Amino acid sequence: MPTKSNNIGGRGGARPGAGRKKSAVKDKANSGNPGGRKLEILDIPDIEGVEMPKPHDFLSAKQRDGEELQASDIYEETWQWLKKIGCASKVSPQLLERYAMCSARWIQCEEMTNKLGFLSKHPTTGKPIPSPFINIGINYMNQAVRLWNEIFQIVKENCSTDYDDAAPQNDLMERLLRAREGR
Repeated sequence: MPTKSNNIGGRGGARPGAGRKKSAVKDKANSGNPGGRKLEILDIPDIEGVEMPKPHDFLSAKQRDGEELQASDIYEETWQWLKKIGCASKVSPQLLERYAMCSARWIQCEEMTNKLGFLSKHPTTGKPIPSPFINIGINYMNQAVRLWNEIFQIVKENCSTDYDDAAPQNDLMERLLRAREGR
């Protein structure tokens, strides 16, 4: 009979993202580098970035309603921001693509909720039910926030200066409002 410590079925153990987050390089330097390890400090203003990896085609695929998915634009804006602060080479293109796709899908769900309303008709009873786009949008928004936190943690760990300029995540609501106006 197996014991509980065999970890059968992939249960238990450390979860990705669990535990205390790493301190920012700036905080470590300000506190005299208590760990004593060599700190890798990026000099943001003078960093030359790498060329932006080409986003996959599915990030700008035509949707069923004929609109183009905005994920490619979100990917490029986020990558340009990372390049500007000198962290573009630290964040994987796949992480950026996942973030861009989730953000674009969230915007798409919000647009559908605005277009169709908050209520829908139940397929068998015909009675009103909450629009499925609301829950789908919430799930995409939560995924986008988790992915953004991963990206920002990488930025925080690798920047030696405070960054107070606008970040792409702060601009998602603006993008949603622009989409609503048709711009």
